[in-house]
Amino acid sequence: MSTLPENLQKVGVVGAGSFGTAIANLLSLNTNVLIYSRQEKLVQNINEGQEHMGLRFNENVKATSSFEHLAQECTLIFPIISSINFREVMQKLSPYLRPYHLLIHGTKGFDITGDVPFESDDIKLSRSNVHTMSEVIRQETSVVRVGCLSGPNLAVEILEGQPAATVIGSRFNEVIKSGRKVLDSDQFHTFGTHEMLGAELAGVLKNAIAIGSGILGGLGLGKNIQAMLITRGLMEMVYVGKAMGASSKAFIGIAGIGDLVATATSPKSRNYTFGAKIASGMTMKEVRESMPELAEGVRTIKIMRLLARSHKIHVPITDMLYSVIFEDFDIKRAINYLMNYPYAVDVDFF
Repeated sequence: MSTLPENLQKVGVVGAGSFGTAIANLLSLNTNVLIYSRQEKLVQNINEGQEHMGLRFNENVKATSSFEHLAQECTLIFPIISSINFREVMQKLSPYLRPYHLLIHGTKGFDITGDVPFESDDIKLSRSNVHTMSEVIRQETSVVRVGCLSGPNLAVEILEGQPAATVIGSRFNEVIKSGRKVLDSDQFHTFGTHEMLGAELAGVLKNAIAIGSGILGGLGLGKNIQAMLITRGLMEMVYVGKAMGASSKAFIGIAGIGDLVATATSPKSRNYTFGAKIASGMTMKEVRESMPELAEGVRTIKIMRLLARSHKIHVPITDMLYSVIFEDFDIKRAINYLMNYPYAVDVDFF
């Protein structure tokens, strides 16, 4: 810790869910950590050295329920909260943030703004309505130096101390270097990329494909069709990403293929698990009630489909996932449709 510059000797984390907890634990190997939660009981438990999510934090991890305290103590902050609550949290944190702060978010979802009846099936989403979390940070706060954590980051494996890696995306070298200094350890390696938009979008869009892979796994189908879904799903991710202004480059690296493979093949992934439960015959409502944390891919499927419509992109996997999850379309009929879909070209996005 003594080798870190003064502004990195205490690092903040906003959110005490599984991934926020995993990142706080990794950070504690290198620096002091202050983790924010609005739940006073949880804050008390952490500060008294009790377990949280089966993990006993190191003594250099403390908790707070005050955004003001967090911002005063920490220059580098990792917001890791659900996408649906992200803008509201940034609005509450904003009065205490200054341009000298550095924020690296770990949220893999979209923010929707404007007069958009999101529950309607007839609307079209434009790029002006759909925002990444880094865009929300810049819209709601005075912070300029922003970054993202992309995958592969299965929180359960990280909490178990298994070796893992991540990608920090940012336009600013200082953000990437600062993130690497506080996260790198023998069990966790960080890569950097200036393709931040691509890294963010890859991390978001892969959750939709992971749900589809979970459905196949839940049905007990083999690796051949799973491989087809993952690779063709990657194509759809690239098409939507390019329509939103990203290059194909980020989707081919750790943040793209790496994160997709990890999330779409592991029962430790919330999105894979969601798909497997749908395959077992549970309704979406039943699955959501049975899972302690949101599977971001459910919302992402709806957004991907609407974006694809707006940009006239063919996304048959996304369309079928939407039909299965939101319209109770028969899963076997959906698989048959995808097996017989007239894919003409294997790779056409380079």
